[in-house]
Amino acid sequence: MERPLNLSCFADTTPNAGNRSGSSAGLDVGRAHLSVFSVLVLTLLAMLVVATFLWNGLVLATILRVRTFHRVPHNLVASMAISDVMVAALVMPLSLVHELSGRRWRLGRSLCQVWISFDVLCCTASIWNVTAIALDRYWSITRHLEYTLRTRRRISNIMIALTWALSAFISLAPLLFGWGETYSEDSEACQVSQEPSYTIFSTFGAFYLPLCVVLFVYWKIYKAAKFRIGSQKSNSITPITPEALEVKEAAQQPQMVFTVRHATVTFQTDGDTWREQKEKKAALMVGILIGVFVLCWIPFFITELINPLCSCDIPPIWKSIFLWLGYSNSFFNPLIYTAFNKNYNNAFRNLFFRQH
Repeated sequence: MERPLNLSCFADTTPNAGNRSGSSAGLDVGRAHLSVFSVLVLTLLAMLVVATFLWNGLVLATILRVRTFHRVPHNLVASMAISDVMVAALVMPLSLVHELSGRRWRLGRSLCQVWISFDVLCCTASIWNVTAIALDRYWSITRHLEYTLRTRRRISNIMIALTWALSAFISLAPLLFGWGETYSEDSEACQVSQEPSYTIFSTFGAFYLPLCVVLFVYWKIYKAAKFRIGSQKSNSITPITPEALEVKEAAQQPQMVFTVRHATVTFQTDGDTWREQKEKKAALMVGILIGVFVLCWIPFFITELINPLCSCDIPPIWKSIFLWLGYSNSFFNPLIYTAFNKNYNNAFRNLFFRQH
């Protein structure tokens, strides 16, 4: 899933001049401008790599250290964090080196194949882990009676195994079946196989199929929430005031007036129950997680699908922007999930300030 960031596209900003000295001065200014811009872009990308690695590493460390996190759905979060930390550790740094090398691969065929395989493996696993979390939230909201802890643990383990198995198959298919070439020694190019059949297979398996799943899941969550709100309105109970209850009891049994007047019975009719508030928060988290996932990856996979099929000439700078936008999803995933979980916030504070 690697495409280079074409920083040289900005070299065309050098102005033309009418004399030799003016042209030389304009060239110096253009080079200075290119240097500043390149350093800024590469610095931002390096910061993204470090932040993605540290944040996902922090989530993993927290899950390992806190015993209450050794259960579902935290095993799904751990699987997502593992895939995202692998993106930051094994994929993004080599992609950054590729940019610094002028989009030429000078590290040999073997390392190119390993890099591309890890690229497809980690990014696909990250996408399917988001899908698994969305499915787990959907079943816990709509089928909370039969979706017991034991069932939830078994299903989550199955989803994690399928996620990594499918991701490994998609990433290794070009090497196992000779499905296209990833490395060209003549042009020093290293990229995902551009074989049209593999492009269709990999993009649908890595993105379009999980995209359909998460959109269907969120639509079902929305319908369930809407139905529940409608049921609450239709089954609303008219509250009886203490005064009316006191008068009624006084007319029938005067000796019960004092007891009823001082008894306090609480019915929660207007507000949400604890479970409803939890479900709303989970639905909101899933919605934001899915929304960011779609915004980050859909530009890249659209260009990845249409480029080999129609031989369209997409500017390299846009391919690179779409690629790094997809990589950034590995940075946003832990931020979104932990922002909606107070247990993680408390665990983070204990992890850093337990000695004070």
